[in-house]
Amino acid sequence: MTGHSFQYYGIIFFAIILVRYFLVAGGLYLCFYATPLTGQARPLPRWPGIRHDILLSIGSAVIFALASALILCAYNRGQTLLYEDPGRYGSWYLGLSYGVVLVLQDTYFYFTHRLFHHPRLFRWLHQGHHRSHHPTPWTSFAFDPMEAMVQCLFLVAIVFLLPLHLIPLLAVLATMTVWAVLNHLEPERLPLSFPHHWLGRWVIGPAHHAIHHRRYKTHYGLYFTFWDRLLNTQDEHYRQYFGDPVEPQILE
Repeated sequence: MTGHSFQYYGIIFFAIILVRYFLVAGGLYLCFYATPLTGQARPLPRWPGIRHDILLSIGSAVIFALASALILCAYNRGQTLLYEDPGRYGSWYLGLSYGVVLVLQDTYFYFTHRLFHHPRLFRWLHQGHHRSHHPTPWTSFAFDPMEAMVQCLFLVAIVFLLPLHLIPLLAVLATMTVWAVLNHLEPERLPLSFPHHWLGRWVIGPAHHAIHHRRYKTHYGLYFTFWDRLLNTQDEHYRQYFGDPVEPQILE
């Protein structure tokens, strides 16, 4: 898909991002909320909240589509470090670059996310996302416009700073989408094993992120708990809050 205008790319990417959002978020909502696989009968979220998240997500899709169009136009002009030949740096580099981008993105997200929670910035950059105290898959892409722009900056910058094959780049985008949707599932709608699994200490899951939506001053990471643990923004007792019928009350 080369040789087209910026406007053409923007429309195409907008359609792709929006379809992906409705398929992934809608599919998981159908599985865990409308027809819960876990068999737990819980009240469905109210429509006004879901509508708010969908509208924010459509705005985010516009911003991410424009950023994607900018990247592709720059790639067509040979201005990025994106490459097509998987053997250019060796097959081992494909996996390494994927891991490096995830770590860098997680770091960028942690510090920008924590900045968004500053009292002077929260209202303008992040309040819309936090209207969902009990988020759903529809919340996963519900960024305030300025927040969406800030998050896009990472994706735009990385293709100019790090040689990337298209496969790991697409893998990063897929990981970001699936991870965001899974982390916005209510933990009560999932089996309770994960928070207590050893992976729950190192990677962020629904239980970890649910606490952030209920307590704004903890849990700012995207993929990993490293920065939260290092900078003392992780509630070390979060794994105890789920599975105990009494403890979740302190999160309200």
